[in-house]
Amino acid sequence: MQIDPRGQRFAAALTSLLLAAALITASGPLLAVQTAVFAVAALAGLRYSPYGLLYATLLRPRLGPPRELEDARPPRFAQGVGLAFGLIGTAGYLAGADWLGLTATALALAAAFLNAAFGYCLGCELYLLLHRGRARLGTGRATTG
Repeated sequence: MQIDPRGQRFAAALTSLLLAAALITASGPLLAVQTAVFAVAALAGLRYSPYGLLYATLLRPRLGPPRELEDARPPRFAQGVGLAFGLIGTAGYLAGADWLGLTATALALAAAFLNAAFGYCLGCELYLLLHRGRARLGTGRATTG
C-alpha cells in the first residue's frame, strides 16, 4: 500500500504537540491517549488512525496530489515503535516511576519532532535497517548452505 508522506508529517506534528504537553505536565493520561493513537495506527493501519482520518478529511482534499507516494510499511512500523515507547512510559507513570514515563515520552517526542520538522522518520529508518539485515541473513544462508 502506498501513502501520502504529507499525512505522516501531519500526524507527527500532532503527535509532537500531544507528547510535548504530556512531557511538560508529566501526564500519564495524555501519554495514554497518544499511546492509543499509536496502537490504532500500528495495529489497524495508518488510514484508520485518528490523525490519518483528520488528514484525509480536513487537509488532503485541499492539497494538490502528492509528488510521490511511499510504502506504508515503514511508517506503520514506526507507529509500533511509538506504541512500545508509549506503553513503557504509561506503565512507568502508573507504577509511580515518573522518571520512566518522562524518559519514554521524551524519546518518543524527539522521534516525532524529527519527522514533523525535518521529514526524518527514525522508526522508518529502523524498519529499513532491520529489513536489510534480514535480507542479508537470508542471502547469507542461501549461499552458504
